[in-house]
Amino acid sequence: MPASSTNNAPTRDIYSVSDLNNAARDLLEGHFPLIWVEGEISNLARPASGHIYFSLKDSNAQLRCAMFKMRNRLVNFRPENGQQILVRGRLSLYPARGDYQLIAEHMEEAGDGALRRQFELLKHQLHSEGLFDADEKQPLPELPTRLGVITSPTGAAIRDILSVLKRRFPGIPVLIYPVPVQGDAAPAAIVDALQTASNRNECDTLILARGGGSLEDLWAFNNEAVARAIHACPIPVVSAIGHEVDFTIADFVADLRAPTPSAAAELVSPDREEWLSVFAGWQQRLTRSWQGKISQHQQHLQWLRRQLKHPGQRLRERAQRLDELEQRLNLASQSQLRQWQSRLNTLTARLHGRSPSQRLRELQRRLNNLQHSNKHAMLAQLARHRARLGNLGRALDSVSPLATLGRGYAIVKKPDGTVVRKSSEVNVGDAVTTQLGFGQLDCRIEAVHKKD
Repeated sequence: MPASSTNNAPTRDIYSVSDLNNAARDLLEGHFPLIWVEGEISNLARPASGHIYFSLKDSNAQLRCAMFKMRNRLVNFRPENGQQILVRGRLSLYPARGDYQLIAEHMEEAGDGALRRQFELLKHQLHSEGLFDADEKQPLPELPTRLGVITSPTGAAIRDILSVLKRRFPGIPVLIYPVPVQGDAAPAAIVDALQTASNRNECDTLILARGGGSLEDLWAFNNEAVARAIHACPIPVVSAIGHEVDFTIADFVADLRAPTPSAAAELVSPDREEWLSVFAGWQQRLTRSWQGKISQHQQHLQWLRRQLKHPGQRLRERAQRLDELEQRLNLASQSQLRQWQSRLNTLTARLHGRSPSQRLRELQRRLNNLQHSNKHAMLAQLARHRARLGNLGRALDSVSPLATLGRGYAIVKKPDGTVVRKSSEVNVGDAVTTQLGFGQLDCRIEAVHKKD
């Protein structure tokens, strides 16, 4: 509270140092909400309490900052002097010293630090999807028929690559796909170049190259679309971006990572001297092999020459041999003919013995005998049946009603065909039919004489 004067002098508001500092602190904390401040860390201190104290500075000013232990434990990196950071906090004043300060509640890296976080996040995502897997990598050809280079046509990278190729193996054709390698347009241009190389299929190896630079300069090669285009490319891709200590997402996705563009040219091209040495070795082996073959053929030729005789002598030997073979052929032919004649006579005799005409005559005689026997048997059988039939006919005739009728008897039938056996079965006036031995009579009953 301000002190009052006991004199008659005008009243003056007098603050103690503590009161003034407290009032200033209240004013600062009440006027400024949470704010973001970017700057470079300096005068960093880490006492045993676990709090950290530091200053944020730029080219013209600095600001004291404090971050207490509970907030400090949430920072996902280790702050160091000279590091560019972003701090969120509230303005305050430390009354004990009257120091104006920022009480930090959150801290993150600025500039390269933020890019580095994006890099790690994308790296983790693509790794989890399998884009970095070793079994996804394509082998490089031992000797490319044509090499494609995706890079800036005016940069140092292409000059380094061409220089190494000229020294190591100048016979490899090189096709340049020009792209910007830095800036906002670079990722899309790199993706388009990879797709163009895939569609044209003009090369069997690709180098994606850029010279050194900061993380921000190399950021086009940490692009997700570029990474996926490299992974989808059917042509083996060698990444050669920056210096040996620089790593980009493209390095992890590529089929092979080279520490520099020059190293990439070394990796994709064979050493001319080594190949010439190998060719020389092959030439020596081939020469020795052919010399050995020629020597063998010369020895064989000499042996053939020793075996060679005058054509006249060979003709006489062949004529004598021909006569000998002719005699042997005649003797063999005659002997064979005699054997065949003997065999033919034997077969002819056997054939006559089994002639079908003789067999047919025998079968014809048997057939005639059988027919004669069959005829007599049939006549005898018919005579027996005829005699039996006559006997049966006479017996049947003796019991036949027709024979009875022939002796003067008759059969009387009603109109429905019923035979009349008794006089009581008809009445006067009934029509009946009388069957005689020869013919029938239609009659009508005029009187019925019944007899018990």
